[in-house]
Amino acid sequence: MRFEAGENEDGRRLDRVLKKTFPNSPLSFIYRIIRKDVKVNGRRASAETLLNAGDVIEVFLPDEQLEEMSRRRADAPTLKKQFKVVYEDENILVVDKPFGLLVHGDETEKKNTLTNQVISYLAESGGFLPGRTGTFVPAPVNRIDRNTTGLVIFGKNLPATRDLASMMRGREAGNPKIEKAYLTIVRGEVKDRMELRSRMVRESGKNISKALPEDAAKGVMMLTEVVPLSVGKGYTLIEAKLLTGRTHQIRVQLAEAGFPVIGDRKYGDDKVNRGVSGSYGLTAQLLHAYRLQVLSGEGRMEYIKGETFRAKPPERFAFIAEDLGCRMKLK
Repeated sequence: MRFEAGENEDGRRLDRVLKKTFPNSPLSFIYRIIRKDVKVNGRRASAETLLNAGDVIEVFLPDEQLEEMSRRRADAPTLKKQFKVVYEDENILVVDKPFGLLVHGDETEKKNTLTNQVISYLAESGGFLPGRTGTFVPAPVNRIDRNTTGLVIFGKNLPATRDLASMMRGREAGNPKIEKAYLTIVRGEVKDRMELRSRMVRESGKNISKALPEDAAKGVMMLTEVVPLSVGKGYTLIEAKLLTGRTHQIRVQLAEAGFPVIGDRKYGDDKVNRGVSGSYGLTAQLLHAYRLQVLSGEGRMEYIKGETFRAKPPERFAFIAEDLGCRMKLK
């Protein structure tokens, strides 16, 4: 078998490319054939070899074995599209995720996820051709919880996905390249802008985060900028900008500051949650990823510098805000 590395294999390790090429084969077998039966540009190569676009990979095995190893689904799953397309070009897809949809599969749902819906959508529209794009599959570069709504970015090819992921990681190094802003409603009246600074630790064996003081000896830093947009009847509509990206960061820091997100069953106020459940049927955190602003581009994605992507809050979010006396006037 002889094939050429394309742009979706450029910079990827040989073992990972072969594992994608031969999905039915265990890694132990991949490593064994690399030692004995694989050449890159006519020479032996190690599993860690980084491929370049244009490299020729040859695998010397019987035809029947190669056919069995290469067998994979030639089509993408066909799923009903529940998300809204916010922006799309040849490199990037920005979508608005609805309530209740997982970005990635878990033990409760493996098929009907946002990622699989996006793959299905791109396959139908011609933005992704399964079996013809090498080892690459479109993937999200940010994620939000099942019950959080709003913006998620997908890369449509490997170079774009790498650059977008690097831009997302920039904020962890103190050099944010994509600013992420969320809308939520909290219990209490937030009068002034706040910068929440604390350290996060995860409770062992539980999907729960805990905020510790900024000068704590353990944990990783969490930084969130909170801007009050409208104060209602004991509640506040706020914008929360993530300066770092930790699990449940907004929810745990606002709860620690005394302003829990309404509907939040992990970190919220039980009495408030019972009230909003009875009045609005709200049984999970009211949190919406509504704005992504590109401060600086990188590599292939340099051209989106200055772009701002927005997603309007769901109708239920707007109704709850107005009913609690919080005006929904957004920039």
